[in-house]
This record gives sequence, structure tokens and C-alpha cells, in this order.
Amino acid sequence: MGEEINDNPSGSGPADNTVAEGNGQTVEAGVQYYTLEEIRLHNMSTDTWLIIHDKVYDLTCFLEEHPGGEEVLIEQAGSDATESFEDVGHSTDAREMLMQYYVGELHMDDRSEQKPNEGNDAKPGESSSWTTWLILAIVATVVGIVYRFYVFEHKSS
Repeated sequence: MGEEINDNPSGSGPADNTVAEGNGQTVEAGVQYYTLEEIRLHNMSTDTWLIIHDKVYDLTCFLEEHPGGEEVLIEQAGSDATESFEDVGHSTDAREMLMQYYVGELHMDDRSEQKPNEGNDAKPGESSSWTTWLILAIVATVVGIVYRFYVFEHKSS
């Protein structure tokens, strides 16, 4: 598991980035690919792998050092922790630190389809929350102006 296989040990032949394929893993240009099934096996405190942005990290050695506690990492172990990682708002240093735990990439067949407007979680037909508040503020302002106009008109008559 996780081994690189070189079918062309002499180095002669066509220049092809694909070096091997076996056990559901493909090694391309030195990058190791892991399937979700393989990653799910690494879900214990003695063997903790996470997927963050389709990259696979072995964080077993980092568990005790994690500022948020090892429980949060173990909870996500063997699965995609991208959303949790981004929700916390990790620093640039934390993102750079990830590279020392990098073991490979999530296999292409297991990657989720990402939409171009990934940052916008609003579904079609739903407005975003700031638009809703803007409309409410405008309606409240108009109601206030109409009320003031109505009150002043009746006082003067």
C-alpha cells in the first residue's frame, strides 16, 4: 500500500508521466494517489490521515501538538476535513506546516465535483442574507417616511 512501482527501471522508452497503477492507486510524476477506501482505514489515534483540498496528510505525529486538541483531528480522521479546516480559519503558517505531513493526493475518481461559484452557498431562487437585510432596511425606511408624512399631514389639518 502506497508503494511506487516503476515498470520501466532502465529509464528508456517513451516519456510518460504515468509510472504505475495498482491497488487502486496511480503514481503520476512522483505523486501517490489514494482512494477514499484506503484513506478511511487511517482513522485511529495511532494512524490519522486527513484529506484537505484533495491532498492527503498523515497527521499522526502532529496530534499532540495540535493547538485545538487531538480530538478534533481524530474526529475527522480518515475523511475529508476541508470544510472543517476552512471554517476554523487556519493561519498561513498552519497551511505551510501541512506540507511536512503530505503523503499524496486523493484519487481522481473520488474527488467531488466543485462548482465554479463554490463560495456562494445560496441555492437558486434563494437570495443571500445581505440582500435580504438590504430589502428589509429599504422597506423599513419607506414605511417610516410614509408614516411621518401621514402623521404630519393629519396634524396640520
